[in-house]
Amino acid sequence: MNIHRFLIFVLIIINCSLIIGCKVYSFTGTTLKDDLKTITIQNVTMGTAGGPANLTLTFTEKLKEYYQRNTSLKLKPNDADLLLESTIVGYELTPVSATSSDKAALNRLTIIIEVRFVNAKYEEESFEKEFSFYQDFPQEQNLSQVESSLVPKIIDQLVLNIFTDTAAQW
Repeated sequence: MNIHRFLIFVLIIINCSLIIGCKVYSFTGTTLKDDLKTITIQNVTMGTAGGPANLTLTFTEKLKEYYQRNTSLKLKPNDADLLLESTIVGYELTPVSATSSDKAALNRLTIIIEVRFVNAKYEEESFEKEFSFYQDFPQEQNLSQVESSLVPKIIDQLVLNIFTDTAAQW
């Protein structure tokens, strides 16, 4: 009977530690300190030619939506604990690999964004950094055929990368 009670006791201890552990773990992976309550996300600006007309607006809205969905931070128009400013500095189409007839077999669409992140309470976490991501597509297609499907994928990955560096800091 003592072994039975001991096993129950061990199981209770394990369950309690798992429950406590879940409270500490953030399922979104954020490492934001508890005293950070607000964020200002400035409208993304365009610092290059090219891209869909609504690229900056789409990017801005995706950033705001992602932070609101994955943190408890409240959006504030200015004077927030965190500030995120972004400029698209590259919208590039380049050939990736050549065929035997020296034509591009694949083309690559790359979006490059420069980000300035300011943490007003923990200045050492502030940074300026360039992020880029790309998608390849077959040379048989032109950019206007694939742009509407590639750009959202690129934006989603860039938003995730920016979020990871600002809120998750992995």
